[in-house]
Amino acid sequence: MKTFKLEGRIIASGLQFPEGPVALPDGSVLVTEIASGNLVRVTDSGEKQIVAKVGGGPNGAALGPDGHCYVCNNGGFSWRTDDGFTRPTGAAHDYKHGSIQRVDIATGKVETLYTECDGEPLHGPNDIVFDKHGGFWFTDFGKTFDDRIMRGAVYYATADGRSIRRVAKHVLTANGIGLSPDGKTLYVPETETSRLWSYPVLGPGELALEPWPSPNGGRLVHGLPGYQRFDSLAVEENGNICVATLVRGGISVFSPEGELLEFHEAPEGYCTNICFGGPERRTAYITLSGYGQLLAVEWPRAGLPLCA
Repeated sequence: MKTFKLEGRIIASGLQFPEGPVALPDGSVLVTEIASGNLVRVTDSGEKQIVAKVGGGPNGAALGPDGHCYVCNNGGFSWRTDDGFTRPTGAAHDYKHGSIQRVDIATGKVETLYTECDGEPLHGPNDIVFDKHGGFWFTDFGKTFDDRIMRGAVYYATADGRSIRRVAKHVLTANGIGLSPDGKTLYVPETETSRLWSYPVLGPGELALEPWPSPNGGRLVHGLPGYQRFDSLAVEENGNICVATLVRGGISVFSPEGELLEFHEAPEGYCTNICFGGPERRTAYITLSGYGQLLAVEWPRAGLPLCA
């Protein structure tokens, strides 16, 4: 494994626990602010513009084929800040459920598409990726309380708000999500286990599930040793999976076969998400959430967009 330091340009600071970066064609980047409940546009010069107040806890985001931004809203967290470093500690005191929202980034109009599936509320939608059919896969992290953890799941839904289905369950703290370049494999990392799972995609909303003893129907790609935690991910054009890693903050890069190829060390422990943009998608935009920063670094390879 090769180890590098993430060296680049801090585009913006003072963000309120940023996540869900989305690179836009004009060079700006959308980020969610989980702590403020806002969707924010960060220009290349570092100017911060509130696109929409979505409320709750906006987490992962992606542009849909219609040009709107689709937001996974986890329903809100409680927070602790020490010496300027902020971290979530559990569910917000007014937490009710999670949701999937659609935001018109031109007008700021917010629509709620989904709050439940088959009568069961969404606990904490976390991250999202669109497929070539115009539908999207998303993870539900679950929800953490002082005395219990509500387990999460993986879902598939249509962008018109009419169809949602649970495609994998019993996932323990499901976080990021991504598709292989050919769209035939879905990747899901678990935060608390620091395990990366894969699922063969059979069609829109259809996964091939492994039998027991797989706890969630996935195939184990890799699990990191020691106390490390996975957050969200992005996929490179060549198929490598780049997983934002907490505690030992940075980006862990895995091959599709499960080999840990590289670790790109971040300057803080809450390195939460990555997306690709810029010329040939060779710029990695990385959220450093504890200190509220958006980092841009030159990446050694091209990445995939969030919308297939």
